[in-house]
Amino acid sequence: MTNASDTMGNPQPGSDTAPLRAKWGWIVALGVVYLLAGFIALGSVAMATFASVLVVGVMMIIAGVAEVVSAFQIKSWGKFLLWILLGVLYIVAGFVTFENPLLAAVLLTLVLGASLVASGIMRIILAFSMKRETLSIWVALSGGITLLLGLLIVARWPVSSLYILGLLLGIDLIMAGAGWIGVGFGLRRGR
Repeated sequence: MTNASDTMGNPQPGSDTAPLRAKWGWIVALGVVYLLAGFIALGSVAMATFASVLVVGVMMIIAGVAEVVSAFQIKSWGKFLLWILLGVLYIVAGFVTFENPLLAAVLLTLVLGASLVASGIMRIILAFSMKRETLSIWVALSGGITLLLGLLIVARWPVSSLYILGLLLGIDLIMAGAGWIGVGFGLRRGR
């Protein structure tokens, strides 16, 4: 029986990672680009917050257009007007995001903070409902950290709206970059 490290170390000609092994340098380069983008985002968290709000606006417009198109595709369904209304609402919200990115950042930060608080509470409840399993401590710890992060965001709201989205974007980009670099060098070692 082989495990993942045996498969990674001894590439088979027909293995799934064989094409990636030849491109390990490109994967490392992608990781470096992610790292650089993450450090740039951390260097200017307000600008990164602004950029992330604009990306959310674009995604809302795309989702709204898709919703309207879907409504016309299945207009025989009884909720046609509801789908159209929902699509138009997404489109309008996307354009409002472009019109007032600061307001959008404030609202998105509040939703993020409230979501983290709710998620943390639910994980803690889940951990206490687990029957003395050893993994329940990790679920409780995860819930506690998530709850604490959400409370910190909400406690500093609306001031946190200026930097929190950019900060999280920068951290995410750095973590993704480190991950891709690790994958790339792991593929290189496996050659």
